[in-house]
Amino acid sequence: MTVKRRNHGRSKKGRGHVKPIRCDNCFQACPKDKAIKRFNVRSMIEAAAKRDMAEASVYESYDVPKMYYKLHYCVGCAIHSRTVRVRSRVNRRNRAPPPRFRPEFKKPTGAPAAVKASA
Repeated sequence: MTVKRRNHGRSKKGRGHVKPIRCDNCFQACPKDKAIKRFNVRSMIEAAAKRDMAEASVYESYDVPKMYYKLHYCVGCAIHSRTVRVRSRVNRRNRAPPPRFRPEFKKPTGAPAAVKASA
């Protein structure tokens, strides 16, 4: 019988049975090893309200805590929301993670303007 994926769409290997989880989008039962998992880190307040909170706060510098949560999607919801995409037969063999797009941190080149003015 022809096989579409070498792991049959799961990461179970030697285990006989895996407990099901519920999809965070549609609440469908899906085996934990087959579910598409994404770790999400979000700020507790959006960027627009962050400045308002900083102005109203008594503290000079206060880091707003972040929310860390893991999302589990069934295959159908992950494809529908474009978390994962359908790939061609040749590209399915590519197991490398997709490239990450992170903004590069720019280092300050000189001294701040306040220091230059006082010197």
